[in-house]
Amino acid sequence: MILVNTGNGKGKTTASVGQAIRALGQEHTVAFGQFMKRDSQAGEQYMLHKLLGNLFFAPGDGFLTKPEQFAKHRATSEKLIWWAKERILDVDMLILDEVLYALSAKLITREELEEIIALARNNDTHLVLSGRNAPKWLIDEADLVTEMTEIKHHYKAGIPAQKGIEF
Repeated sequence: MILVNTGNGKGKTTASVGQAIRALGQEHTVAFGQFMKRDSQAGEQYMLHKLLGNLFFAPGDGFLTKPEQFAKHRATSEKLIWWAKERILDVDMLILDEVLYALSAKLITREELEEIIALARNNDTHLVLSGRNAPKWLIDEADLVTEMTEIKHHYKAGIPAQKGIEF
């Protein structure tokens, strides 16, 4: 199955981590890759390292904020694409967190993501994709799409990001 967690609200990564935990609880093998995110910054990364070992990979440089950063971010995205292709044949579930951000920022191409989707379908590997702005073609292709909608966020009231909540 192809599962997509998208929308402008909080919870996409959290839902993806929860899906990993559920699959692990059923003795499935899970690989979890994070686009954009630097390793060892968020609480889930610490736990995913403990649970998954080398089946967790977060080679990112943070979010793309300046055009001059594009080449560096593209290079780390390519590393994660190759890592995902190598793992997809050996796991029951592959999770690609923030892949939709990478797609909308053109750090990966539609063709690269479609190739991963085809590999997942051909190998009966569940594929979980997260990030904002899921394109229509992906929504049409997916088996399950969940949209997180922000109703209220403490950041807008001046409360900074909180450990264990945002990271």
